Amino acid sequence: MKILVTGGAGFIGSHTVERLLQNGAGEVSVLDSFNDYYNPAIKRANLRVFADRVSVCEGDLTDATFVRDVFAAGKFDAVIHLAARAGVRPSIEQPELYIDTNIKGTFNLLEGARRTGCKHFVFASSSSVYGVNKKVPFSEDDPILQTISPYAMTKMAGEQMCSNYSHLYDIKTVCLRFFTVYGPRQRPDLAISKFTRLIEAGLSIDKYGAGHTARDYTFISDIVDGIIGALHYHTGSVFDIFNLGGSQTVTLNELIATIETAVGKKAQINQLPEQPGDVPLTSADVGKAKQWLNFKPKTTIQQGVPAYVEWFHTMRAEGVAIC
Repeated sequence: MKILVTGGAGFIGSHTVERLLQNGAGEVSVLDSFNDYYNPAIKRANLRVFADRVSVCEGDLTDATFVRDVFAAGKFDAVIHLAARAGVRPSIEQPELYIDTNIKGTFNLLEGARRTGCKHFVFASSSSVYGVNKKVPFSEDDPILQTISPYAMTKMAGEQMCSNYSHLYDIKTVCLRFFTVYGPRQRPDLAISKFTRLIEAGLSIDKYGAGHTARDYTFISDIVDGIIGALHYHTGSVFDIFNLGGSQTVTLNELIATIETAVGKKAQINQLPEQPGDVPLTSADVGKAKQWLNFKPKTTIQQGVPAYVEWFHTMRAEGVAIC
C-alpha cells in the first residue's frame, strides 16, 4: 500500500507515520511545508526518527502544481490529510491564510486523488465544528448550525468537500473530528506546551476566564489508533464522520493543577477575560468510533501530561527550542 501523510513531520503526522512504519504499511510518503508557524527545528527533529524510511516531499499544499506533481509521482492508494493551519485565535487574526491552506489545500489534495485514482482519503477535522453545542456529549449526528471561528469554518468546509468528492468520484472518505490532542511533539502554541514552558521558567501563564472551560483531552497514541482504524475502514458508506476523543472532560483549572504536579512548580497566573471564538465545553461521544474503528482511548490526563513534560525536557537537553 502506498500512503501519503500530509503534515507528516508535525505533531500528529509524525506519530502517525511512525505507527504506519511499525505496522509494515508499505511505502509511506510525507508531505510537509516545514513552515515557521512554530520552530521548524521541532519538525526536523520529528522527521529524523524515520527520515531514512520515507519519501519526503517538501512544499506547500496551496501550490496546485506541486501537489499535482506529488500525486503523479506517488500513485498513492491512500491519503491521510493531517496538514493544516491550526488554532482558533490565530484564525481570527489571519482568516485568509486559514482559508487558503485549509480549504484550497484540501481541494488540491482531493483533486490529486481524483486525477490519479486514489480511492481512500482520511481527513483530519476538529471538534471545533460543533461550535457552542448545547447537547453533551457531542455526536456525529448533531446538527451543526453555527461555527464560531474561521478555523472551525475551514474544517467544516473540508468535510463538505470530502463529501462531494466521495459522492462524485467514489473516493472512500473518512473525516475524523479530533478533540484536543496532546502529548509528546505537540505544537508549542497549545495550552499544555505553553503552560509547561512558562511554569518551568517561573513565568506567569495567561488564564482566560474563571478556568471552568473544559476540553475532552485526547492523548496522541489514542488518536493514532483512530487514524489507523479509519485507514482500514471499508464497511459502511463511501463517506463517514467519526469523533475521536479521550472520553475525559478536564477543566482549565484541573489542567493547570496537573501540569504543576508534573513540573513540580506552582503556576503564576495572569488573569484575563474570556477569549472570543473559544467554546466553553467539548465532550465527545465516541460510541460510533468504538463500534466501527475499534477506538478505545486509554490514556488519562494524569498519565499523558507527565509524558509530554518528559519529552519537553529531552528536547531542551538536545538544544531544540520549544517555541
